[in-house]
Amino acid sequence: MANLIKLNTYQSTSGELTVFEKLLPGSIKRVFYIHNTNDQDARGGHRHIDTHHALVCLKGSCQVLVQTKDSEQRFSLNSPSLALILEPSDWRLMDNFEEDSILLVISNQYFSEEDYIYEPYHQVNLEPA
Repeated sequence: MANLIKLNTYQSTSGELTVFEKLLPGSIKRVFYIHNTNDQDARGGHRHIDTHHALVCLKGSCQVLVQTKDSEQRFSLNSPSLALILEPSDWRLMDNFEEDSILLVISNQYFSEEDYIYEPYHQVNLEPA
């Protein structure tokens, strides 16, 4: 089940330092970011067999619709000190990107097309919360 956590952030007069530690099982094997999006377009629309992800909106904001077999929940990522931890079975759809948003994705697996499952568990509700 998806879990929204507050990342450790340390403040000083010269700025803030936010730390990613122990977010995912295993080691970090892939990092990518989504940017220059059209706020009307959605990204994702899949779940995984083995891959865990941590999503952090470094700039701007976006929403993430997460489906499991039993539930559907919408998360708002609007701070670089929040991370949404996604288990492989969490079907996800990222949308409602604010202009100039940057969404960082941290993965514990390398890319493999065979790891993707595109079918949602049930009818997708694309209406913002």
